[in-house]
Amino acid sequence: MTTLSAARRAAFRAKVNERRGLLVAGAFNAMSARVVEETGFEALYLTGAGVTNMSLGLPDLGFIGLHEIAEHTARVRDAVALPLIVDADTGFGNALNVRHTVRTLERSGADAIQIEDQVMPKKCGHFSGKEVIATSEMLGKIRAAVDAREDPNLLIMARTDAAAVHGMEAAIERGHRFIEAGADILFIEATESLADVERLPKLIAAPQLINIVIGGKTPVQSRETLASHGYALVLYANATLQGAVLGMQRALSTLRTNGRLDEDATLVAPFSERQRLVNKPLYDRLDREYAANDH
Repeated sequence: MTTLSAARRAAFRAKVNERRGLLVAGAFNAMSARVVEETGFEALYLTGAGVTNMSLGLPDLGFIGLHEIAEHTARVRDAVALPLIVDADTGFGNALNVRHTVRTLERSGADAIQIEDQVMPKKCGHFSGKEVIATSEMLGKIRAAVDAREDPNLLIMARTDAAAVHGMEAAIERGHRFIEAGADILFIEATESLADVERLPKLIAAPQLINIVIGGKTPVQSRETLASHGYALVLYANATLQGAVLGMQRALSTLRTNGRLDEDATLVAPFSERQRLVNKPLYDRLDREYAANDH
């Protein structure tokens, strides 16, 4: 653990504990993470659904594992300085697997790690047909995650999908027990009613994340409104992905229709912007600095 990592995690924990509705955007690779950072967000979320959709072309049905998410975590960590929340799905197994997952992702650069209580293989939280493991099994996973971290400021986020399976009251009960087991942040997925959205932060004495899936089950409200309810984090996990897909569709449709595509800033990022985002000027300078000089 570096001094920089420790300072970043401590600052992020303090910001989460303020419970002021910090807006978090999702990323699915290093370039999308850099765009999130450049746009001015103060934290980002490495989305398992996004990695699955964009890297494999598959739906969010538990197709990725620890190796893929750890590799993406390391790449994103190298690309940006923002606090990084990593979606670790179910922890990829039982409590012992969760221990290994947390140790691996912490070394890869995560500042917060999210683990959920779905049965493997998991499904997108806004899909139908989900199942959840027993509360007691999830409590063991949370304890394993807390014990596994080297940095006490690495945040453990516990997600429950129980609302869709057993009802909101069961999800709230799980939430209380998850926090008692040591989770730092609670995430009750796919809250469907405005009344529940408003009351949840008042019921559980811990920071909470709300996930706004564009087109999903949770009603959209402004960041300011959600902050006033008491949410610590307001997540748009796949706004980046959905925006990127639309951008590709528009640019490629124009190319297909017209047989050409000029450097139109309303359709594509300019060539110079693409190079800036990947730090091309830095590597030009380093190339000159390290070039062989035989004279």
